[in-house]
Amino acid sequence: MGTMIQRHKLTEDDFRKNWFENHEASLKGNNDLLSLTRPDIIKEIHSQYFEAGADICETNTFSGTTIAQADYHLEDFVDDINYYSANLAREIADEFTAKEPGKPRFVAGSIGPTNRTASISPDVNDPGYRAITFDELVVAYKQQALGLIYGGADLLLVETVFDTLNAKAALYAIDVVYEELGVELPIMVSGTITDASGRTLTGQTTESFLISMSHMPLISIGLNCALGASDLRQYLQVLDKKAPFYVSAHPNAGLPNEFGAYDETPEIMGEQIKEYLEEGLVNIIGGCCGTTPEHIKVIADLAKVYNPRTRKENV
Repeated sequence: MGTMIQRHKLTEDDFRKNWFENHEASLKGNNDLLSLTRPDIIKEIHSQYFEAGADICETNTFSGTTIAQADYHLEDFVDDINYYSANLAREIADEFTAKEPGKPRFVAGSIGPTNRTASISPDVNDPGYRAITFDELVVAYKQQALGLIYGGADLLLVETVFDTLNAKAALYAIDVVYEELGVELPIMVSGTITDASGRTLTGQTTESFLISMSHMPLISIGLNCALGASDLRQYLQVLDKKAPFYVSAHPNAGLPNEFGAYDETPEIMGEQIKEYLEEGLVNIIGGCCGTTPEHIKVIADLAKVYNPRTRKENV
């Protein structure tokens, strides 16, 4: 989403249009707002990815919590951000499903990690300090989940998990919402390996992350962001061997260069993902930072040729 939004060279006015003209804080870069102020752009982006062959698109809600929106003093608009983002994606998904009934399109409600961590202190001089509590995270995630469900999401995706305690708060909040509404959508969880150590930001290995999430009846667990497809492969091999759930991956198009851009072409990324498919490592495959519709087309065309991973029933 961010990669495609950057192509539009948007100004501050685009993030305010018809909603926030008189808002006191700068809003440029708060991409979630574009579902409200420039829905035409967000719908176009969803359309381009579906046209390229995607089966699932994520809502434009990576920062759709009161915690993340507090930086912009926009906590009061979180319900709107999530509802309208899901609704836009739902509209485009339904259009493509109507055109190709044999290839239904689905909407994943994107639930990001927030910009706070419940497990470690942001203050090196006070290791015991926490900038957020578990209960505060639950309240925020519950509000986001409600908005995404009311907006029409087919499933919920707790993604880019760098702190498993944050993810546990999200899963608990979702569970409470499901009980209150009497619904039960599929849940995907996707963590992020932050560096060559093979661990999350809060120090967990891939297997530890899997174990920490296994109390929930997930449809899938996987990894996304931070690394390119080639570097992510060894960690997906762990999930393939150990996970009782389906396995997902949406890696970056390589690592960012000195200008913050991603240099891997669709063909280069496709060759790396082909190795996943040949090994049978994944059930759901896509792209994160730097992956354009051109990348997704290559990936989608490859995926047609291979069988998905066989889920391990007895782990």
